[in-house]
Amino acid sequence: MLSKYRTCTRLVKSVQKDSLRSISSQEVIAKEEKYAAHNYHPLPVVLSKAKGAVVWDVEGKKYFDYLSGYSANNFGHCHPKIVEALRTQAGILHHTSRAFFNDVLGEYAEKITKLFGYDKVLPMNTGVEADDTACKLARKWGYRKKKIPNNQAKIIFCSDNFWGRSLAAVSASTDPSSFEGYGPYMPGFSCVPFNDLKALETALSDPHVCGFMVEPIQGEAGIKVPDEGYLKGIRQLCDKYNVLWIADEIQTGLGRTGKRLAIDHENVLPDILVLGKALGGGVYPVSAALANDPVMLVIEPGTHGSTFGGNPLACKVAIAALDVLENEKIAANAAKLGDIFRSELNSRLNKKVIIEIRGKGLMNAVVINRNYADAWNVCLKLKENGLIAKQTHEDVIRFAPALVITEEELYQSIEIIVNTINSIPS
Repeated sequence: MLSKYRTCTRLVKSVQKDSLRSISSQEVIAKEEKYAAHNYHPLPVVLSKAKGAVVWDVEGKKYFDYLSGYSANNFGHCHPKIVEALRTQAGILHHTSRAFFNDVLGEYAEKITKLFGYDKVLPMNTGVEADDTACKLARKWGYRKKKIPNNQAKIIFCSDNFWGRSLAAVSASTDPSSFEGYGPYMPGFSCVPFNDLKALETALSDPHVCGFMVEPIQGEAGIKVPDEGYLKGIRQLCDKYNVLWIADEIQTGLGRTGKRLAIDHENVLPDILVLGKALGGGVYPVSAALANDPVMLVIEPGTHGSTFGGNPLACKVAIAALDVLENEKIAANAAKLGDIFRSELNSRLNKKVIIEIRGKGLMNAVVINRNYADAWNVCLKLKENGLIAKQTHEDVIRFAPALVITEEELYQSIEIIVNTINSIPS
């Protein structure tokens, strides 16, 4: 009996020891490399816990998160109000499909349309789906309202745009890494240079053009901020040529640039507004296309939809995210701290190594002189020093912390960035 007891005790202790042993970063990376598709090139850090503007890896090292889930985590990791909304609704009703009404979609639709000033919202899940929805709306509006001949509608985009990886999105891309190997491409898509109103007017003068889709600040292109007046110029030209302006605010929206929307910097309203990423609070995929009735109602029952779009769980999460945006003055914090961030970097970074600093609010980037370093290696050095960020090109690093970051945390982050970059021999 005693020997059985000792054997049992040893077994329990062994199980307890194994349960306390956490998997190493190397083990996680090796398993993902073996079993997951190689469609990303992640920074070699394995995250296991997060709160607010910081994250921890599996070994317990703390980092400032300066990617924020590509701005999906505008309101920080694990925001208690958003997590509680997710938890509560998940235990009541999480999915019904749009085959039936649910008791949350109407509440959400009223909130988001009134907040952004539109008649209707079409709920989707991911950003690329919402952008694709906007393109479908523009095409159908072009045939129904502008009387473009059937199958001849055109949509204009900007060079260096990025709105996802679907076949439609890569068809609009000018980046070979996005579109090569995926043809034939979507017909009726073409590009003009970003921040060029003359080129845009030439393109819009074609009577077959139904829409122009643009990011108010180009994100993946390297945080390219257009000249003041560009957005107002877009509005005027689209009005002049009877073309729908689609504003892709998936990355720039919901406080990121220091305003509720980036278009608010010029007080203009697009015909179709596209939101995503932070609309789900970083905890659930939620996206939306908003438009007024003359545009939105060209979509009729059975002609467009999504299995999960508008599900009760998504709606409750989005309501909570919008409440946080408004009640916690998220945009104001981004505006204030963004000014501090750019001012500090401009005054302290080695100008030989960093040749440009650009951005609005807490959507910023530095451009690196390739004679001294490349963006990937700088990101590796930043990681070692306790801050994770990601390059957008070989010479650009984007800095986009959670918008709930405190001033103290911002200054700590700035010290890491300045010390890391200024340690590069020049």
